[in-house]
Amino acid sequence: MTNAFEEKVYDCVVIGGGPAGLTAAIYLARYHLSVAVFHDNSSRASTIPMSHNHAGFPDGISGTELLARMNAQAQLYGAAIRRRRITTLHKVDNLFVAEFESGSIRSRAVLLATGVVNRRPAMPQATHDEAVARGLLRYCPVCDGFEVTDKPLGVIGTGTKGFKEAVFLRSYTKDLALISPEGVHDLSEIETSSLTHLGIRVEVGPVTSTDLDNDMIRVTTPTETYSFASIYPALGSDSCSHLASRLGARLSDEGCVSVDGHQRTTVPGFYAAGDVVAGLDQISHAMGQAGVAATTIRNDLGEQAALVRC
Repeated sequence: MTNAFEEKVYDCVVIGGGPAGLTAAIYLARYHLSVAVFHDNSSRASTIPMSHNHAGFPDGISGTELLARMNAQAQLYGAAIRRRRITTLHKVDNLFVAEFESGSIRSRAVLLATGVVNRRPAMPQATHDEAVARGLLRYCPVCDGFEVTDKPLGVIGTGTKGFKEAVFLRSYTKDLALISPEGVHDLSEIETSSLTHLGIRVEVGPVTSTDLDNDMIRVTTPTETYSFASIYPALGSDSCSHLASRLGARLSDEGCVSVDGHQRTTVPGFYAAGDVVAGLDQISHAMGQAGVAATTIRNDLGEQAALVRC
């Protein structure tokens, strides 16, 4: 039996239910366009225990609360929100067909807002999740470096990525250690010298165990145990751009979706916004891109068929 989603052609399908996808859905719905958002409940924003740098919330707001508000706002204006994972995306007769486990949906345009996935340090899943919830494990010093001012911090990483993360965090605290994730460090002489000059300790890993205290996180290497107020993994992330790749959209060398100044990809009718696009991985930045993308979609669709309300 064919369901309503399979019969109706939507103006736009948004893939991803994080800040970028939901912002775009709000804009699109308020443009009187039919929009459906598909997500698998994996937005990184949902793991934020409390954000204090999101404008308009001086007392902070949790990621789950922010997403709940955005979901409610999008649905208020008529956007359909569906917790289903899109597995395949292709074009048929100038329409996009997005397939999920129990069916498919067609649309005139698609916005990809699937974000990225953090590469996690080696530790049990339960320990990882509890550490994130308690602020003992943090992934974004841009977001929450202020909260760890003058506290002992550990950075798990090496090479240029680990070096840059440690140097960035040095502006918040002088009690800082860079621990290699797998053994000896992969640092240049200049990087090693700079770390020494800044007073950042360079410790050899790997981390063999991780334990959580009331307000500290302890990591053990083959030679020593360290206690920190927070740990920042500097291991990189992986872009969730496989749907774009299969559709034939151009990707950057890092796997991010390439877009123009209006969030258009190299595939006509296909747009991208948020962390899946190269740029500053910040909620505010993702929301700004989403507003641009939604307006571009509205205008591009308007050129194809006049958007006149009867």
